[in-house]
Amino acid sequence: MRWDFWRAKNRGGRFWLGSLLLVGLFLCAFALTQESGSGQQEEKLPQSVAPQPVTFSHKTHATDVGLPCNFCHSGVDKGDDATIPSVDFCMKCHKTVKADSPEIAKLREASEKGKPIAWVPVYTVPDFVFFGHSTHTKAGLKCVECHGPVETRDVLQKEVSTSMNFCRDCHQKRGARADCATCHQLGH
Repeated sequence: MRWDFWRAKNRGGRFWLGSLLLVGLFLCAFALTQESGSGQQEEKLPQSVAPQPVTFSHKTHATDVGLPCNFCHSGVDKGDDATIPSVDFCMKCHKTVKADSPEIAKLREASEKGKPIAWVPVYTVPDFVFFGHSTHTKAGLKCVECHGPVETRDVLQKEVSTSMNFCRDCHQKRGARADCATCHQLGH
């Protein structure tokens, strides 16, 4: 399509093209002010999630038994996902520990059928956001900084924001990269 089409033979064509460009610039500027926090609604915390399919206490496992987070969430030091342990991993201890519990019976049944437990996610980010657990743990962040005092909780709920503002502010405070491409794949 030729430029002459957009540039009508009178001044009206240029007026509309200029207006369109100004509107585009205004929308970009508006989006940037929204991202910087002015007017963006923050998450209301804490946020409860649906009940888990198997009752699980982080307090029992982390505080009472003394298991570190990475004992069960082994991926936290190795990759992007913290990983949730398999049913068979849990059953290594629970073949003998509380083996008669109704909740452990759910684990045993899942293990025997070779099916995973459909845990309800507590902390998530949108699909267009990259997040690497190991990058953050290698930078010295502790689990509690992004997940709250999980080791004191019998039932988890979302206590710390996963909003862009929260993450960007943390990056800026620590001197970490805070450009868009750090967390977002641009152009897709």
